[in-house]
Amino acid sequence: MSGHTALAPSSTAAKRKEARTVIMSSYLGSTIEFYDFLLYATAAAVAFPKVFFAGTDEWVGVVAAYATFAAGYVARPLGGIIFGHFGDRIGRKGMLIISMAMMGIASTLIGLIPGASVIGPWGAVILVILRVGQGIAVGGEWGGAALMALEHSDPKRRGFAASFVNAGAPTGAVLGTLVMGIFSALPQDAFLAWGWRVPFLLSFVLLIVGMFVRLRVSESPIFAEAVAKESAQGTKRKIPLLEVLKRPKALIMIMFAGAAGFGLQVVLPTFSVTYAVSKGAPQQGVLYAFAGASAISILFVLLGGRLSDRFGRRPVMVTGLALFILYLFPMFGMLSSGSIALVFLAFTVALILHSSLYGPLAAFVSEQFGTTNRYTGAAVGYQLATLIGAGFTPGIVAGLYKDAGQSIVPVVVFLSVMSLVSIVFILLTRESKNNDLSTVS
Repeated sequence: MSGHTALAPSSTAAKRKEARTVIMSSYLGSTIEFYDFLLYATAAAVAFPKVFFAGTDEWVGVVAAYATFAAGYVARPLGGIIFGHFGDRIGRKGMLIISMAMMGIASTLIGLIPGASVIGPWGAVILVILRVGQGIAVGGEWGGAALMALEHSDPKRRGFAASFVNAGAPTGAVLGTLVMGIFSALPQDAFLAWGWRVPFLLSFVLLIVGMFVRLRVSESPIFAEAVAKESAQGTKRKIPLLEVLKRPKALIMIMFAGAAGFGLQVVLPTFSVTYAVSKGAPQQGVLYAFAGASAISILFVLLGGRLSDRFGRRPVMVTGLALFILYLFPMFGMLSSGSIALVFLAFTVALILHSSLYGPLAAFVSEQFGTTNRYTGAAVGYQLATLIGAGFTPGIVAGLYKDAGQSIVPVVVFLSVMSLVSIVFILLTRESKNNDLSTVS
């Protein structure tokens, strides 16, 4: 197994230092990946309907833009399968480097696509292809980053360590929304002509920074130990996906347990932004309000992970979802006020509640699998949850809103039912905070 990268340092002090480096690397990598991935969500709300679907009814264009957004979520499980397979066979680190490069290139190219006025519908076609590339990349990124943080950390702090990976999502959202907000201050013609493109082109700069950091970390010690043990015993390596599919219960549980978290997460920077703007709030102000709320939520994601180390993953996650259901009507009431202060408050409370679910989720998912199929199981399960929970939710809620004569009631009902389903599956899934991660399969 000479192709594997070296083990982490053996001394206690060196291990702790390496763990901190790996956790921060996972956080930075996740931030960059989600800057790229969620930047698309913001662009789908404020630019793509007019750039790639010009000439259609306003809400028809919005629904069409969200359909291209969904393509990334459809591709995420494929990314989980591909990167998970090689991550379980070759190693976590190499897959993370490839996924980051793939995401950075796809995002940069999105900023170069000509609009409908230049190449007609082909712009939308290219957009979908690159969005699929983004989906495959982030599908591979999350599993590897979560496992690197989890498998390097103290067993009693795994939830907290893994929560840094999920904290990268709101951090990336902050960066993406701030940058898009800055350029949305341009005159509308300039913003639609070139302003929205600059945040995507900046992805290449972030790619260089991220690659520099990621190349400096060591391979997961738990994975390297498991591979060495199998090699010493002469154990034949099995296909990770087949091993996961032999016991599909864990995948199904994870898929439905995490679905609502992703559905609620993605509704905020897409439909909720569009909804607030349609009710009279200024576009730039709404984007900044969401960015500010996302910044605050970063600490609460980490708090959610820490609380799950103490009380368990399930109690913290269920509490967050139940409170979010109760909050849905007040949230949309504030978003429709036209007041930036109330819009900011609506986003802040929503993201704090969501953090109770999102913080423990990385550890909760990853702890359900053995070492030599953990990358595949965690990545595929997590990405299937994003697919059913987030991939089509913006388009569904926008369609429900339009078909109901712009009534928010069916939107709230849809999100509430989704959340209740996830609560049931979380409760049916075993508590995992004390699981032994050194188990090979």
